[in-house]
Amino acid sequence: MKNIIVIISSLLLMFWSYNMDAQSETDTSLDKFEVKVDGLGCPFCAYGLEKKFKDFDNIDEVKIEMETGIMTFIYPTEDSLDLVSIEEKVEEAGYTPVHVLINRASGEIEDSRSAANVESLLSEEARVLETSVFVAGNCGMCKARIEKTAKAIPGVIEANWDKESKMISLEYDAAQSSIDDIERAIAEAGHDTANWSTSTEIYDALPPCCQYEREENSGDE
Repeated sequence: MKNIIVIISSLLLMFWSYNMDAQSETDTSLDKFEVKVDGLGCPFCAYGLEKKFKDFDNIDEVKIEMETGIMTFIYPTEDSLDLVSIEEKVEEAGYTPVHVLINRASGEIEDSRSAANVESLLSEEARVLETSVFVAGNCGMCKARIEKTAKAIPGVIEANWDKESKMISLEYDAAQSSIDDIERAIAEAGHDTANWSTSTEIYDALPPCCQYEREENSGDE
């Protein structure tokens, strides 16, 4: 009888311990991450990026959307994965981090495009202007390339290209750069704009999905 009681007690203890462990796992707080990456040209590229991020222990639910270049995943809050570590990991994989957004379990949001970063882009004589201009392109990879190129121009605060309208909305410091500077840089990256055309050589080097339909005289300038 005593042996039966001991066995039952042991089983109950094991069951209780299992439930406690399961409850502990369920209660683990998770942060949600969204990373926009430039340079993902094929599924193999996405595989390489995901493999590099597996260096982070306990990473889970990794998803990569090829068209937009956006990777999402979750990670335990207690491990405190930060913006800099994510950007460095993307670069280690051979790609460029465009934008990182973290939604902490606490409700706090961390954005690589913070107000402090925007302020640092402005000159002392800043004249912030907003405008839109036509830029040719096809897909999510085009969007990432166009926006990255525009944001690399001194004084550009925001750049958002719309795939449907083929228009890029810009917010920039006119004391540092002009719309002509921005258009020229985008054309040099492979995309015709309202006033500038890329060369045939640069256009032909674009990935097939990015080779938009051009006007007859485009590429001759």
